[in-house]
Amino acid sequence: MATRTAGSKLLAAQFANLRRAPFHAIEWDQLNSQMKGRSADVRSNIGTKVMRHRHRIRFTQNDGTNLGQDEAYFFVVEDGDQIRLRFHDYEEIYRRPGLYEQVFYDRLKCSSPKKVGEILKEALDDSEQSVTELRVLDLGAGNGMMGEVLRSYGVSRIVGADIIPEAREAAHRDRPGIYDDYYIADFCNLTDDTREDIEGWSVNCLTSVAALGFDDIPVPAFFEALRFVQNGGWVGFNIKETFLDNSDNSGFSRFVRELIFSEYLDIHHLERYRHRLSMDGVPLYYFALVAQKTAEIPDEFLTLCDVA
Repeated sequence: MATRTAGSKLLAAQFANLRRAPFHAIEWDQLNSQMKGRSADVRSNIGTKVMRHRHRIRFTQNDGTNLGQDEAYFFVVEDGDQIRLRFHDYEEIYRRPGLYEQVFYDRLKCSSPKKVGEILKEALDDSEQSVTELRVLDLGAGNGMMGEVLRSYGVSRIVGADIIPEAREAAHRDRPGIYDDYYIADFCNLTDDTREDIEGWSVNCLTSVAALGFDDIPVPAFFEALRFVQNGGWVGFNIKETFLDNSDNSGFSRFVRELIFSEYLDIHHLERYRHRLSMDGVPLYYFALVAQKTAEIPDEFLTLCDVA
């Protein structure tokens, strides 16, 4: 059975108290004092250099008030026609070079790939491990935003995975050479060949950014990806802040809360930060988390979390 460090035990004790209270009541400065502050090295050019074409886009109002993040939409004007696209219509967005970056990074100031990459690098430095030794599985890789951040830090092996072909096509088009391989696969139903291929990469790090929750990546898919990570390997991801609130009874929320408090992860960094803005300028807050996998996660863990 895995053991925890003294610092991790202190964090677990703090979180045990927090589980009984809404997360908006947390003293974040006190929590984050157990872990070092974020790096000042912010790569400001990430996500901007593929904007070869400027699209004409129009936002609606009050997406933070009336619509969920997975329901929000915008219009792109093409040949005089207004085309309505939901924020999660990834197939259509990825078909248009630069549209994803223009909407989410230029207009809505998304910072999540930088944030997760930043704290992952910091955790490795604190543990006296080299980022160049990581072999990363980037789940929900999309058009390569997180992969680009990882490569900028010197990660030598990065494998992307997504469920839609348009994501891989966009990654190869916009960020050629970022991924050593890119799988189009349903992680809830991996074929034996795909499973064997991914195992061949000897993955020691899993990243998943702006992809968890909202049914984009179901709990069993994320669980399956976690199991590829070697013991002692790293996990870095972000989640909407409400997923850590006991008032959220969704399967993904239950899974993440149980995972954080389990013996299978040793938390190195957990930080609340501004993920992006809503269309009307309201900050949307997420948690970024980096941890080490300390033991194999058994099949029964999903049952324990009441997730089928």
